[in-house]
Amino acid sequence: MPDTTIRSSSDVVLIGAGIMSATLGLILKELQPDLTIDIYERLDKAAAESSDAWNNAGTGHSAFCELNYTPEGQDGSIDPKKAISIAESFEVSRQFWSYLVQQEKVSAPENFIKRIPHISFVWGDKNVEYLRKRYKALQANPLFKEMLYTTDFSELKKWMPLVMEGRKESEKVAGTTMAIGTDVNFGELTRNMFDYLAKMEGVNMHFNHEVRKLKQRDDKSWRIKITDLSTGQKRKAYTKFVFIGAGGGSLPLLEKANIPEGKGFGGFPVSGQWLKCTNPEIIAQHESKVYGKASVGAPPMSVPHIDSRMINGQKQLLFGPFAGFSTRFLKNGNYSDLPKSIQLDNIVPMMIAGAKNIPLTKYLIEQVRQSPEDRINALREYVPGAKSKDWVIERAGQRVQVIKKDEKEGGKLEFGTEVITSADGSLSVLLGASPGASTAVSIMIDVIGRCYKEQMKTTEWQEKFKVMIPSYGQELNKNPELLVQIRTNTAEVLKLK
Repeated sequence: MPDTTIRSSSDVVLIGAGIMSATLGLILKELQPDLTIDIYERLDKAAAESSDAWNNAGTGHSAFCELNYTPEGQDGSIDPKKAISIAESFEVSRQFWSYLVQQEKVSAPENFIKRIPHISFVWGDKNVEYLRKRYKALQANPLFKEMLYTTDFSELKKWMPLVMEGRKESEKVAGTTMAIGTDVNFGELTRNMFDYLAKMEGVNMHFNHEVRKLKQRDDKSWRIKITDLSTGQKRKAYTKFVFIGAGGGSLPLLEKANIPEGKGFGGFPVSGQWLKCTNPEIIAQHESKVYGKASVGAPPMSVPHIDSRMINGQKQLLFGPFAGFSTRFLKNGNYSDLPKSIQLDNIVPMMIAGAKNIPLTKYLIEQVRQSPEDRINALREYVPGAKSKDWVIERAGQRVQVIKKDEKEGGKLEFGTEVITSADGSLSVLLGASPGASTAVSIMIDVIGRCYKEQMKTTEWQEKFKVMIPSYGQELNKNPELLVQIRTNTAEVLKLK
């Protein structure tokens, strides 16, 4: 029989049509316009998995209100380093999005980003003291200078009337707020970016195409085997550089790539559900993102929050997410994903990490066993007057937390993002979840730095980065005047005034 396989070659192959691939593709085309790029996505549209608004556990992660980014040490001190790093990265993302808007590469920023207060809210003596210390540790930094703290009941009622309604004034409560917080619809932004990218010369997008195999050849280039899921047509793509940004689908592809740097990595899938408000009157009463403290053993994606969002042009009110366990690595994945991911090189780290994270396992079991009434009771901690008839369950996205080898511990469960890059820089893979999308620009700059080392040294690339990201090469937290200038400029371009 004749070989009907379609063959193609390009400078870059991006696997997965989410926010990471969109960001990397656009930055590379800005740096080197003549690059040819092929993009392969197994679903029928962009941003249908982790980048989608309903699937994304956090929108506009900037560490303003997420308490898990400021852990408390055994001595009672608060470590602000991670929060500062994430806030800095979010400012980098805002600059790049502003550049895209100014250059008319993406349109209507009001459709993907809006200004909304970010609030942390706690109750009980111990938690109130924690929040006071957190405020003191963060507010001393320029990135968090505008943060306000209060234990005053009437003031908190102004900040979040729905959350305070029905509470006793004698209750010990505290809150912080950052008025410059934002709500970001990463699904809308990602599709907007791909709309522009797909029109650029040398860029080809392939939906309903699943990558089945990839292998590095003797000349260090890659051969990728792909199937068109709608027709069954086979393809072979040849490229010098591969980026895998396929969310939960990245781990199986990393294993198939068979690079030494990818040995020992495993994944622990966590599913999620929202409570979605269906009562327009209640939705209208809340205009903020209110984050609380996570339960013992909870993964970062499960930090409880009552969240006002704009999704598909409509204001929505969500609470959650409630975590669960599924062996799928993607919302549209297969139940065999987890068993198939277990290999000889990662089985020991996975077993050790599992044994060391019994509280997480216990937490997930408890979450799965929750009744509808249990979920409503959890909601009432944040909205005391919540009624069951006003809320319905909405399925959230699937996350795969990273498990990796650890010299000291044998195996370790990571709750952040992990970039694995081959020694020759020809392959880069993104694993993990939080904070993810909000820091996509910084993560992709890191990927480019690892994989295009010589080009990164050139004056042309360095100057172009400064055009796209005016603060490039500088730390905003150490340069308050520049920070004010950058925030003012991006707020104006992104219509956040």
